[in-house]
Amino acid sequence: MLGSTFTAGKGQPPPDKEVPPQEFNRRVLEGFQVTPLWHQGSICDDGRSNYVETVKTARWEYSTRPVFGWGDVASKQKSTAGWLAAFPVFEPHWQICMAGGLSTGWIEWDGERFEFENAPSYSEKNWGGAFPRKWFWVQSNVFKGVTGEVALTAAGGLRQLPGLTDYFENAALVGVHYDGRFYEFVPWNGEVSWEISPWGYWFIAAENETHMVELKATTEHSGTTLRAPTSEGGLAPACKDTCISELRLQLWERKYDGSKGKVILDVTSDMAAVEVGGGPWFNTWKGKTSSPELVSKALNFPVDIEGFLSLVPPLKPPGL
Repeated sequence: MLGSTFTAGKGQPPPDKEVPPQEFNRRVLEGFQVTPLWHQGSICDDGRSNYVETVKTARWEYSTRPVFGWGDVASKQKSTAGWLAAFPVFEPHWQICMAGGLSTGWIEWDGERFEFENAPSYSEKNWGGAFPRKWFWVQSNVFKGVTGEVALTAAGGLRQLPGLTDYFENAALVGVHYDGRFYEFVPWNGEVSWEISPWGYWFIAAENETHMVELKATTEHSGTTLRAPTSEGGLAPACKDTCISELRLQLWERKYDGSKGKVILDVTSDMAAVEVGGGPWFNTWKGKTSSPELVSKALNFPVDIEGFLSLVPPLKPPGL
């Protein structure tokens, strides 16, 4: 459960745990509470976001029914960045909590209420000091041309590894959920490559031993500037994204000779979320992942970090 009270109700102590919705509204004038199944809050513009057009107030209450986590539906869910992400090696920490879900409730935007039922939803958690030096992100769980639920998340960044000298590496992944199965493309089981423009074009391709995937997203929307945690300037306007983009996702079986085999998915979306951040973005960024063999072997080794740390709670890293 996550939550915070920015402004408490008059004479009311702020909650220190999840409380019923009516009690939250009574005790919290501005703040939020979030669980995997419930999201509620109220915030006001304090005048500091003068770089973007916004409204004075926003309120929301909605429940969520998860469809996909991060892994096969019938299996234990996975750590997004592998089990080593439990330790202070990779910065920032990132976990996709729900790759796809259905939410029902309402959002009030400057007093205007929008009600929805079974609206597609997504959630992830970031924690740590700062985002990568430079990054991109693509996400959608609204697709045409398929029966059943599909969810896509793809992201990559130039991230710093700790050490005596500054060392940066290209890291990226693509995750596709379809028909209860999870198709994972990460540096330790294959290769991910990309071509991302400063704004408007995202192309990502990946393959592992059994499958291949390609996705292309484009947008003519100008995007919205957002704050993001940076190592130099703290929480600063450092990224831009939009949920109005055109996306095509293709997934194949991989033949023994490395060529594309049977088509599993060929779908499109006009509601994909896309983002670029950090920088500098002087021109198109072309890159691919490269993972040292030792790290790849370590990440492929089945380690139950949660089970191990439950035996020695004092060793459990913050945020895990």
